[in-house]
Amino acid sequence: MATGTSATLLARRSLMAALLIGIGFMAAIDEIIFHQFLAWHHFVDCGTGTFALLSDGLLHSAELILLILGFFMVAELRERKLFAKAHAWAGFFFGMGAFQLFDGLIDHKVLRLHQIRYVENLLVYDILWNLTAVVLLLISFVLLRKARRTYVSP
Repeated sequence: MATGTSATLLARRSLMAALLIGIGFMAAIDEIIFHQFLAWHHFVDCGTGTFALLSDGLLHSAELILLILGFFMVAELRERKLFAKAHAWAGFFFGMGAFQLFDGLIDHKVLRLHQIRYVENLLVYDILWNLTAVVLLLISFVLLRKARRTYVSP
């Protein structure tokens, strides 16, 4: 049984593994629903259609790398019986919320890589996009707080 600092590190590893999965999962939702199915935007909307599709492919590659890395980390922790499930759920929701907020603020507003949708009034879309991120982050903080109170090291 791990104690003190080592128990905290084990819980943190579970959180980090699931955080990578959460980022990859939300990137996949964004790419599949908004880029492919609804065709509202591409990852980078400036330039040619070919470049836009290439940028979507690069985003898809990055999300797959994060998903695979995160799942390998989880598999290793589970195999060694060191997986902290409650911390992992907190990390998963934090990863989703962090990706959503980064996309909404940095990609959409600072870098202007794309907008959520190209319409006259973007404010409604921006508010809903970023509000979704905040809700996901709040869920992660509630789950993390609960996980810290109830964590028993393996």
